[in-house]
Amino acid sequence: MRILISCLFFLLFFGNGHAQEIAVLKYGGGGDWYSNPTSLPNLAVFCNQQINTAISEKTETVTPGSIDLFNYPFVHMTGHGNVYFTPEEAENLRDYLTSGGFLHIDDNYGMDKYLRKELVKIFPNKELKELPANHPIFSVQYNFPEGLPKIHEHDGKRPQAFGIEHNGRLLLLYTYESDLGDGWENPEIHNDPQEVRLKALRMGANIVKYVFEN
Repeated sequence: MRILISCLFFLLFFGNGHAQEIAVLKYGGGGDWYSNPTSLPNLAVFCNQQINTAISEKTETVTPGSIDLFNYPFVHMTGHGNVYFTPEEAENLRDYLTSGGFLHIDDNYGMDKYLRKELVKIFPNKELKELPANHPIFSVQYNFPEGLPKIHEHDGKRPQAFGIEHNGRLLLLYTYESDLGDGWENPEIHNDPQEVRLKALRMGANIVKYVFEN
């Protein structure tokens, strides 16, 4: 079954023009998965201009239980509140990730306590581990010697990047207490200084480049 899924992922991923596509995960539970609507289009523009990607500037959405998930090598998830995966969705996400997909979860503040219990459904035998500041994701294009940058302040906690690996490959990145997505949004939404937005976009470009090249 896993061989069939892997072959299907290969055909969908490389065979229909989605080789550099990003989608937003539309999850259940009542959380606002749709927050930060300008984030991914702005990140796509920045990456296309700065790291020579060819990402569509139109944001697509995908649900965790759909076979369409396998169309996208990079899926982004965000929100402030509750997250819930059915057993079938958790299994589909696990198959997607272990077959070559990547999930970036950016806590928009408030989803952490809900998210962590749902990740156990996907990977019951794996745990989130903090990425060290010397991980290549922090230097693949732009250098962040201290690791994940702080974009928005909430509880005075330091920003942390957590990951889950499988067979030596990082397949899930969880950015916490950073709010990268807010930094990617249109400048008038949060009134962030340009240097803060640039920092967020550069870290986003690092994530995209790391995923597409590994």
